[in-house]
Amino acid sequence: MPPTPVIHVSAVVLRRASGEVLTVRKRGTHRFMLPGGKPEPGESAARTAVREAYEEVGVVLDEARLHELGTFRAAAANEAGHEVVGTVFEHPLVGTTAPAGEIEELRWLDPAGDLPDDLAPLLEHHVLPVLAGTTPAAER
Repeated sequence: MPPTPVIHVSAVVLRRASGEVLTVRKRGTHRFMLPGGKPEPGESAARTAVREAYEEVGVVLDEARLHELGTFRAAAANEAGHEVVGTVFEHPLVGTTAPAGEIEELRWLDPAGDLPDDLAPLLEHHVLPVLAGTTPAAER
């Protein structure tokens, strides 16, 4: 059996002062995820996160202010039969956000509240538990 194809991405957690996390839904898809995407050739994970945040939600982030939460592996939300390996960063929210590029919808999510059933696996099973402090460090 051939190995499962892997997609490498970077993503960024942006939070309001109230703790809500920004999620995005790409045009033509049904799952919400963090702003982010695939690196361009030679691009670092941090640089990818900064570029994608600007392209998708219009925020200008400072690479020096990124805090790496970890690298996680999960089923890809939008590519059947693929897995995603995502390097996830946190950055203070700066400015205002608006859908841009391939993003059709933005939604703020309370990670401590009831979670909707339309979240990407990486966000639901890895990132939100880390943000809530319920994932042991050995699993990150």
